[in-house]
Amino acid sequence: MKARDAKRARLTAKYADKRAALKAAGDSVGLQKLPRNSSKVRMRNRCKLTGRPRGYMRLFGISRVTFREMATFGKIPGVTKSSW
Repeated sequence: MKARDAKRARLTAKYADKRAALKAAGDSVGLQKLPRNSSKVRMRNRCKLTGRPRGYMRLFGISRVTFREMATFGKIPGVTKSSW
């Protein structure tokens, strides 16, 4: 899934200018001829380490599960697990 999402990111970057021009012109037929995966809407935020799609923390680029593990072991600077 991580590789599939990376491929979508490459296609999105490749066709971004062409897609913007077709949208501005209102050419829906031209947009339909572009690859489906070149649409930005089809991309999904995924954890950089595990590929988990749910619980993604945008600030760190990882999932909540990975974030907690890394915070517990002190691998994220400035973040500590609270205890009282």
